[in-house]
Amino acid sequence: MLEMRSACLVVALWLGAVLLPGACAYADAFSGLGSARPDEMLGAISTLAVSGDPQAGTVLRALGERHLFAAPDGGLYIRQGETCVDARTGQPVATVPDGLKPVRLNNRIRTALAGAQASMALLAPQAETRLKAADALYARHDPAMVPTLEHALSVEKDAAVRTRLMQARAATILAQPAQQDTQDQRLEAVRSLAAVGGLEARGILAGVAQSDAEAPQVRHAAQAAVSSMDWHLRAWSVAQNAFYGLSYGSVLLLAATGLAITFGVMGVINMAHGEMMMIGAYVTWMVQQAIRVSVPALEPVAILVAIPVAFVVCGGMGVLIERGLIRFLYGRPLETLLATWGLSLILQQAVRSIFGPTNIAVQTPAWLSGSVAVGGMDITLNRLAILVFAALVLGGLMLVLRRTPLGLQMRAVTQNRRMAALMGIRTPRVDALAFGLGAGLAGLAGVAVSQIDNVSPNLGQSYIIDSFMVVVFGGVGNLWGTLAAAMALGMGGKVLEPAIGAVSAKIAILVLVILYIQRHPRGMFPVRGRGVES
Repeated sequence: MLEMRSACLVVALWLGAVLLPGACAYADAFSGLGSARPDEMLGAISTLAVSGDPQAGTVLRALGERHLFAAPDGGLYIRQGETCVDARTGQPVATVPDGLKPVRLNNRIRTALAGAQASMALLAPQAETRLKAADALYARHDPAMVPTLEHALSVEKDAAVRTRLMQARAATILAQPAQQDTQDQRLEAVRSLAAVGGLEARGILAGVAQSDAEAPQVRHAAQAAVSSMDWHLRAWSVAQNAFYGLSYGSVLLLAATGLAITFGVMGVINMAHGEMMMIGAYVTWMVQQAIRVSVPALEPVAILVAIPVAFVVCGGMGVLIERGLIRFLYGRPLETLLATWGLSLILQQAVRSIFGPTNIAVQTPAWLSGSVAVGGMDITLNRLAILVFAALVLGGLMLVLRRTPLGLQMRAVTQNRRMAALMGIRTPRVDALAFGLGAGLAGLAGVAVSQIDNVSPNLGQSYIIDSFMVVVFGGVGNLWGTLAAAMALGMGGKVLEPAIGAVSAKIAILVLVILYIQRHPRGMFPVRGRGVES
């Protein structure tokens, strides 16, 4: 009974202007809002909804927010705190009248008010407003809004809004109990929702497919639509996980390039490489806080300022570590491994003592927030930015290695250290700069990971093992192999996780890497040279 009355009321929204013509009817509508009789209030709401006056929307919104007050003399006022405005004119009043009482609402009036506001939004001149109203009605599934949707469809010209209105109408129809005389209408609604896709449409169609009250033809059409939507949802889910894997692989790429350089040039297994990532993330946070305090206008680009700062800080620390510790341990791989592992524990504890053991939040700037919908997947802007950033860093590193004297010397030392030394290359200097470059790249990885992961003293431990796997799998010292291995491991892990779980996915990837390394000990893209081949 309530739904029938609401539906009748919505029809009255379109007839109100005819039944109550002219400015007199509009004035009576304002008076009716303050009436104690619900029928008069319902009529007033319907009249205001079709009046076309911007003040009508303000008054109805104030009514829904419980800010509309009625005076004993019939006046209506919108009151918020100490501010009081005449509801009819929108003009402020000098003194608040005595005896104001809030206009009371009940369920019938709330339903009518929601329908009136939706109707007004569907008739708005801006297509974006009408589209938002259609989206809201699609989510509500209110049977009382069917007349409103049908009227809006009859006058809508915009193709996108019209499509969304048809989908909202289909969802609303299927939300009602099945009846014999609505079989064709419900069958059409099933086809319309099947074209929409998405979890919400699937939920509605799944309910229709399982309902014994539905006609067999409608139920079978809904079952076929659910099966088709499930297949598409699975495909888009795989694509979404693959995108997450690409962003994760980009972080591994940034971290593993540093390892590939240090291990390829110096043969050093740096267990403190993950802590360079962690320091890069903390440097990003410190730069953000410093800019927020000193130059607030630059806060939106703080992440860009942090990129060179993190590279310089971590690169400088890398040079100091190589000169102060690593250079005394060349040719002693076990001692190097233990020394860098101990250094990683020292760095973790130092950061824990300075910043505390809890996670800190690195704020993502507004221009990196949000996402872009592509089919059934969301492309988040921060992960997309990490992909672009990793590509730019890899391209810049390629230029350094191929077009600069330092790059030439590093490649020479990588291929044959003894011959490079005999040719006059200062290998200790190359070692220090290579270690600093690798640590700087780890700092850049920390800047990137701060946008998608928690920043804590244990941050580096989450990436160091995967980074080593990338270096070994791709080929020690080969950047193209590092790129291929990072993307393969990143995507493979994220795609397998929903099917077999996170831990099982890690184990499966590790087993596959081990099997591949048994057949190809030097990885996918082994470095070739006389020193390497010998």
